[in-house]
Amino acid sequence: MSYLKFDKNLMINLEQSLPKEMLRTNKSGAYHCTTIVGCNTRKQHGLLVIPIPEMDDKAHILLSSLDETVIQHGAPFNLGLHQYAGDVFAPNGHKYIREFNCETVPTMTYRVGGVILTKEKVFISHENRILIKYTLVEAHSETTLQFRPFLAFRDANALCIENSVINKEVRPVDNGIATCLYEGYPELFMQFNKEIRWVNDGHWNKNLIYYKDRDRGIPYTEDLWVPGYFEMPIRKGESIIFSASTFPTDPASFEATYEQELLSRTSRTSFYNCLKNSAKQFYLKQPGGMYIMAGYPWYNVRGRDELIALPGCTLAIDHREDYDLMMETFLKALRRFIDEGVKDKVITDIDLPDIPLWTIWAIQQYRRRYGVADCRARYGESIRRLVEDIRSNHIHNLRVDSNGLLSSNGTETPVSWLSASIGGRPIIPRSGYIVEFNALWYNALKFLSSLYADIPEEQEYTLELENLAEKVKESFLSVFLNDFGYLYDYVNGAYTDLEVRPNMVIAIGLEYSPLDRRQRKKVLDLATRELLTPKGLRSLSPKSYGYTPIYVGSPEQRERAVHQGPARPWLFGFYADAYIKVFGLSGLGFIERMLIGYEDEMTEGCIGSLSEMYDANPPYTGRGAVSTAKNVGEILRTIRNVKELNKLQTSQED
Repeated sequence: MSYLKFDKNLMINLEQSLPKEMLRTNKSGAYHCTTIVGCNTRKQHGLLVIPIPEMDDKAHILLSSLDETVIQHGAPFNLGLHQYAGDVFAPNGHKYIREFNCETVPTMTYRVGGVILTKEKVFISHENRILIKYTLVEAHSETTLQFRPFLAFRDANALCIENSVINKEVRPVDNGIATCLYEGYPELFMQFNKEIRWVNDGHWNKNLIYYKDRDRGIPYTEDLWVPGYFEMPIRKGESIIFSASTFPTDPASFEATYEQELLSRTSRTSFYNCLKNSAKQFYLKQPGGMYIMAGYPWYNVRGRDELIALPGCTLAIDHREDYDLMMETFLKALRRFIDEGVKDKVITDIDLPDIPLWTIWAIQQYRRRYGVADCRARYGESIRRLVEDIRSNHIHNLRVDSNGLLSSNGTETPVSWLSASIGGRPIIPRSGYIVEFNALWYNALKFLSSLYADIPEEQEYTLELENLAEKVKESFLSVFLNDFGYLYDYVNGAYTDLEVRPNMVIAIGLEYSPLDRRQRKKVLDLATRELLTPKGLRSLSPKSYGYTPIYVGSPEQRERAVHQGPARPWLFGFYADAYIKVFGLSGLGFIERMLIGYEDEMTEGCIGSLSEMYDANPPYTGRGAVSTAKNVGEILRTIRNVKELNKLQTSQED
C-alpha cells in the first residue's frame, strides 16, 4: 500500500483536496508546485518555475499550468481545474480523478467514461525542465488528447494582467513550439516525444484567483495567456511524454531521460523516506557552490536557516559528501565577509552576529557522526579561527564583554531568528545579552577545547578555552537563570525579558550546556508545560499577554503574530536533545511518541514535508512556507539520534 495515496472521495472534495500541496524541485533553484488536484491556489504555484540569474535573484513562473482534454466521439472532457472570480471553479476536471499517488513520482489517474488515463510528473535534476508522461491505460474507442498551456512569464511573487506588450509569436520546433512572452526572459520550449499538431488559438484567460493569497490579504487575481493548443491521437497502452524547458531537447531522448530520473528517486514509503525525499528537494547546486534553500515556495538561501537545516538534511540521511560541499561553500562565504566585509551573492543574512555560532554548532554535529580526529582534520582550523574572531571582536555586531558573555545590538534591526519587523524595526527588540547566543558561545568554547584536548602541544590553549568557558558559565547563570527556574530570553542593561520563549530550550539542548542536570530539568519542565505542542515548540507561552496562536490576517497582522505563539518543528530537535540529557535512555519512548505528531503532517499541507510553522492551538494547522528546510532537517536529525540511541539501549540490554 502506498504511503502517500489519496482516493477519489478525497480528491473530488475540494474542501479536503485544495489545502494539500505538492512540491518537486530540480535541486538547482527551479521548482514545480501546485495542489494535488492541479489547481493553483497561490501566485507562486506553477508547472515550471525557474531562477533567471541574468534578471534578478527571484524565481519566475514561465508555465503556470497545462490543461488536458480527452476527446471521444467528438465530445471533449477537460481535466483542468482553475478558480475564478466569484469562487467559480472550472472546468471541474477534478471530478474525473480516481486516485493521486505520490510514492515515487506524482501520479494522477483519471477516468472519463471508458477511458483511464494516468499522468506522471518528473522534474529533471539540475535542468530547467519538467517531463509529464501520459499513458492511456484503457479506452474502448478512438481517443484524442488536447493540451492547453497557461503562460505567465512573471516574477513568482507578482501577478500578470492582460496587456498589449506581450509577444504572441510562437515558432515551431521538433514536435512542439517555442515562445517568449516578454523581453529578457528565456524561450519556453514545449515539445512531445511524438509528432503533434499545434493550433494557434491565442487568448487571455482572465480573472483567475488564488484564494491562499486572498486569505493573506494580498493581491490575488490575474490573467494568463493561452497561445493555443496541442492535439494528437493516442492508442490504448500508448504513452506520450511532454517536455517543458528553457532549451530545445531531442524528443527521441524523452523516454530514456524519464526512466533515468526515476532511478534517482527516494520512494516515499515511510515517514523517514518522506522527509529524506523532502530534504533533497532543498539542495541547490550552482556554479559558485552548493547550498540549502530555506524553503519553498518563496525563500532563497538564508544563512542561519541553512546551518540549522544542514546536519539533518545531509548527515542524518548519509549524504556526507553533500555536507562537505555545502559547508565548504558556506565557510568560504563567511570568511570572505569576516575578512573583507563582502556579502555573499547567494547566501543572505551572512552578516548576522550569530552566524559564526551556528556554523560551529553545525560542524559539531559532524563530529558527533564521524569522530574527533576526522572533524579536527577537516574543520578544526575553521572553528578555531571563528572562535578567535569572536574573542577579538571581529564579528559584526557581536562583542565579548568583560564577564565573558556576548552582547549584540538588536534595537534597530533584528539580529536573531525572532526577526519579525514593521518598517524595518524589530517587533521583538532582542538586544544586549541574548540567551541562545551565549549558550552557543559556551558550547563553542567547550567543543573547540574537546577537539584539541588530546594534543600535547595544545594543552595551554585548551586550558585557556576551558577557563574562558568557566567564566562564561558563571556569568550565564548569574545573568539568565531567574528565581522561577527558567531563563530570561534576553537581558539588556537593567531590563530582563520575562517572556517564556523556546530559546532557553536551545540552551539546555546543546551538547555542552551551562546548566547542570537539575537546572536543565526545571527549564525543560516549564517548556513542556507551556511551549510543547505536537508540532514543535510555541514561540511564546500562552500565559503571555501578547500570545497570538494563529498566523493569519493582513501582512502586518501576520508579521506581528509570527513569533508570538505559532509553533516551530525545528525547535523540537533541541527539546529532544534536552529531554534525553535529563532523562537518559528512558526518555526515548516519549520522544518517539512525540514524533508521531510530525508523521501526521505527511498527508497534510505540502505532502511529504513540513510547513514553516503551525498554529499554537489545536488543530495545529500548518502556515507560512509549505516546505521548510530547518524543520525537515531537525526532525530528521532527531529521528536519526533516536535510532542510534535505541541501538545503544539494545546493546546494553544484551
